Amino acid sequence: MMRIGLVGCGHIGTVHAVALQQLADAALIDGRLTATFDDDPARAAKVARHQGGEPKQSLEALLDEVDVVWVCTWTAAHLAAVEAAADRGLAIFCEKPLAPDLATAVRVGAALERVPHQVGLVLRWAPVFRNIATTVASAAYGPALAAVMRDDQYFPVQGLYGSTWRGDVAHAGGGTVIEHSIHDVDVVRWTLGDPVEVSARTASRFGYPGIEDTAAATFTYADGSIAQLTSVWHQVLSRESSRRLEVFCEKAMLWTDDDYLGPVHVLTDDGELLVEAEAPAWSERFTLPAVYAKALAQYAEPSKSFLDSLVQLRAQGSADPTTIGHPRAGDALAAHRLVDAIYRSAADGGTPKSVN
Repeated sequence: MMRIGLVGCGHIGTVHAVALQQLADAALIDGRLTATFDDDPARAAKVARHQGGEPKQSLEALLDEVDVVWVCTWTAAHLAAVEAAADRGLAIFCEKPLAPDLATAVRVGAALERVPHQVGLVLRWAPVFRNIATTVASAAYGPALAAVMRDDQYFPVQGLYGSTWRGDVAHAGGGTVIEHSIHDVDVVRWTLGDPVEVSARTASRFGYPGIEDTAAATFTYADGSIAQLTSVWHQVLSRESSRRLEVFCEKAMLWTDDDYLGPVHVLTDDGELLVEAEAPAWSERFTLPAVYAKALAQYAEPSKSFLDSLVQLRAQGSADPTTIGHPRAGDALAAHRLVDAIYRSAADGGTPKSVN
């Protein structure tokens, strides 16, 4: 059985802990949460009490007793946890973003590449975006002309998220772009490829220095196509996280306003086609109300795949560990480079920046 350690027991760490518990209780994985650690011992104890495992007094104590580590700390603490786990040869699941800045993200990525790993860009597992990316790549409706992604969420220092660190630039590195829309940047890149130039504007109006709450970015591609991202942290507490993606091809418009199952709406001269998707059948075995089981499946599916691959790696022994995990550090670093270009452009009054 894979012994899983959770480092960081805040909101997203708790979500992962619940997903791992549900998978284990349903006998869907050969693993279980066995240890927790957080700088706040009470949070580590709470997760252990409800989702299993034993709270540890230090990161080192946790690493001594596990086979795989879930790193879910605030962003600036990822490097220390990832490097410590990699030094021991442990498999690592690291939440996004990798780090608060590009230079540190490169260091995190280098440590991850030393071991089997996976990064928490979970939208890569969403059927709705996979369907859009696959359709665009097929060129069934001609080349893509433009894409528009809108992402909004209430400022996550309150409500359901209740973050103690997302308003602190030293912990987060920035606001809505790096912390939330790195998902969107990754999806746009997945769908349209790597842009050659980025221009952007950002604003910070809620009193958190260095934490932008509004951003607009334009990605320009070598073939002339364009993608636009609008990312907003607002104060409408009745409205949680929401995304809408539109992709315009020569002969079709594809759009969705659901970031997991969809449907994808495909509009052509022949009318509208709906491309539906369903949550994994095994998620019906979760002991949660259906609405929560569906939401949790977004995290459980990539976690299950990663753990299944690790079990297979352990059984085969000679399997290539660099094939384990999806998405990997390389995908995350590509998104970080685009985020960095957004910030460089915004700092220079919206001047376009090439993507390094």
